[in-house]
Amino acid sequence: MKFSRRTKGLAAVASAAAFALLATGCSGGGSSTAAGSSTDPITLTVTTFNTMGYDDLYKQYEAAHPNITIKATNIDTGDNAKTDWQTKQAAGAGLPDVQAVEEGWLSAVMQVSDQFNDLSQYGANDIKDRWVDWKLKQATDSNGRIIGYGSDIGPEGLCYNSAAFAAAGLPTDRDAVATLFGGDNATWDDYFAVGQKYHAATGKAFYDQSGFLWNAMVNQQKEGYYKTDGSLNVDGNADLKALWGKLSTATTSGLSANQTAWDWGKGKAFTDGTFSTFVCPGWMLGVVKGQVTSAGGSAATGWDFANVFPGGAANWGGSFLTVPTQSKHPQEAADLAAFLTSADSEAAAFGVAGTFPSVTAAQTSPAVTGTNDLSTFFNNAPVGQILADRSKGVVAQYKGPDDSVIQSQVFGPSIQEIDSGKADGPTAWNNAITLLNQLVVNK
Repeated sequence: MKFSRRTKGLAAVASAAAFALLATGCSGGGSSTAAGSSTDPITLTVTTFNTMGYDDLYKQYEAAHPNITIKATNIDTGDNAKTDWQTKQAAGAGLPDVQAVEEGWLSAVMQVSDQFNDLSQYGANDIKDRWVDWKLKQATDSNGRIIGYGSDIGPEGLCYNSAAFAAAGLPTDRDAVATLFGGDNATWDDYFAVGQKYHAATGKAFYDQSGFLWNAMVNQQKEGYYKTDGSLNVDGNADLKALWGKLSTATTSGLSANQTAWDWGKGKAFTDGTFSTFVCPGWMLGVVKGQVTSAGGSAATGWDFANVFPGGAANWGGSFLTVPTQSKHPQEAADLAAFLTSADSEAAAFGVAGTFPSVTAAQTSPAVTGTNDLSTFFNNAPVGQILADRSKGVVAQYKGPDDSVIQSQVFGPSIQEIDSGKADGPTAWNNAITLLNQLVVNK
């Protein structure tokens, strides 16, 4: 699932590419003169979450469509955005014209898919080949209705602090770091073994907290908290329990800094050596940069990005833009959603937020593979190329209706128990199963 990210300005090259698209009138999915749309002055409301990199794109769209004003609301986390959507959905009022939906709660949205417009009626069939095929399938309901346009996907690489590694006597070159962790055959055992060496040399933690690692471990499984038939897949799952054992053993041996997820002391933990590695789907690169700079750090703080990930290919997050049936301007809303998920727009958004495009043409765009603000910050790492490589082998995992609940409310407290030392691994696992039965099974 995807979590809190902070918005920054788009890179100049990305903005230029997106503006060029608008200037030629090719918004990649409709304009104010599309069938069923209006040239009368209207306001389109948009609700997003985290950092999606859209601020400059909104301005550019308004410049190219003088009759349209965009009123954007950004919610800090995916979990809070889900609560906002559920509250307004239940009330039958208050939803925006364009609603961003996170992968972790897409299944819940699909249960009421009739409350979202079928974008096939507003131009989706003309652009449906732009996305990786599994992204489009995720947003297609059982009746064949396309209810969402894919924004990003979340292939994961490993962020590490080269200055901290140097202090521990570990290699700092990103290729050597990838080899250190096992390269193409990297495992979680390899990752924890390096962590033990680091901890022995410095006495410091290796990762910020255990929740993000657990999330990655679950996402790497063919089936996560749910089986593909929709049944729960937690209690009695030997693979998940074994991974929990590895994680809890590493955590209780001092590798976790016991940070609160999404609260790193205004970024201080990223700059003072509290931990030295961080799991990074593309969109998390923007989080790291934002945290470091908010604490007064810069590229000189030493964060880098390696083309490796323990356990192999993993996808964390990915979002969709939908048009609720509450919208009074469905054609215009669909046109805006199509523009925001065009190749040029997704490439532009990547330049600031690291949101790796789900549109195939954008994945090879110079705005993604070339130099941008993120690559400069991460020691000139080819972040776009690394993420493209890390996306190989990624497949969409089925997410059930309470997937995000299980991650945050079932395993979240147990993660805190092992991080704080209040419970050992087996006890914390049993506590999670108790919560699962209370919150999901018997709700």
